[in-house]
Amino acid sequence: MNAIPTVSRRRLLKTLFCSSVAMKLNLASSAAAAETHTAASLDLLVLGDFGSGDEIQASVARAISRYAETLGKPTQGMLLLGDNFYGSMPGGVKSPRWQSGFSEPYPAKIFPAPCWAILGNHDYHDTRGNEQAQLDYAASLDRPTRWTMPGKYYRVDLPANKPLITFLMIDTNWKSINSKLHNDVPCWMSDEEKTAQQIWLDKQLASPRAPFTVVVGHHPIYSDSKHGDTSDLVKELAPMLEKASVHLYLCGHDHDLQHLELEGLKTSFVISGGGGARVYPHEKTRPNSVIFDSYGFSHLAISNKRLWVRHIDPNGKMVHAFSKGVDHDWKVEA
Repeated sequence: MNAIPTVSRRRLLKTLFCSSVAMKLNLASSAAAAETHTAASLDLLVLGDFGSGDEIQASVARAISRYAETLGKPTQGMLLLGDNFYGSMPGGVKSPRWQSGFSEPYPAKIFPAPCWAILGNHDYHDTRGNEQAQLDYAASLDRPTRWTMPGKYYRVDLPANKPLITFLMIDTNWKSINSKLHNDVPCWMSDEEKTAQQIWLDKQLASPRAPFTVVVGHHPIYSDSKHGDTSDLVKELAPMLEKASVHLYLCGHDHDLQHLELEGLKTSFVISGGGGARVYPHEKTRPNSVIFDSYGFSHLAISNKRLWVRHIDPNGKMVHAFSKGVDHDWKVEA
């Protein structure tokens, strides 16, 4: 197993000519990209913390659109990791922000497939009731929409016939977590909802699944950025992932791009929170982690034997990539 260097963008630039990993980044990026594009059966784009509604969101949206067009084949969908709308959302399901913040920046002609979304803390907090509006949006229309959120937690198997990957989309907006972030008004799922989700997740993790399993939540279990580790998720969720041999935990909340491997754990931890909200700086990283204080998004590619995760900056540059096998072996690709 290859260890990930402890690295930031600044250190990466400083050590470009003396770090073997940095050299690998420079020499192998094209090969890794070609391998991903040719070998992958499924391609999904990943975007978190994107709903700022400003020019930064627009610039990252343009970047992900350009990137999607370079793949040379349609993607199977997008994963939206929460904090889909910051600030006021007047009108709920009829808000003009559905057009300005979703349909227009991520147009159907480029992203025709489903956009599977989960809720972030700002989706609960910034406009009271907006979490329900996001759940109701698709059902309120008289035409199909790509916005896909059938519940606060749900399962997606891709492809539908002989799936290669199972996504378990969950709501991590627990009272014990969000009350520390927003102590002014309640902005979390109820205790009854949390208990029901726990029972559901236990059942899903014990059930037959595709060769790869990815659990998707908003808050990080482990993070080397502003918010750090989420103690409640470390205590309650991490052991469930380990017991079930989950391959990847994918989240946002910290506004950067991260990849963490923890000693003794099978699950890889990936943060993709660079979709548009202000980037968080970091001061230090733990061993076997990589972090980029950068806007951007991620590309998840899956074959029948391996999955690849690639972090892409707003210029379309791949800043980090790794792959993982069904048996949990992993290696840095770039």
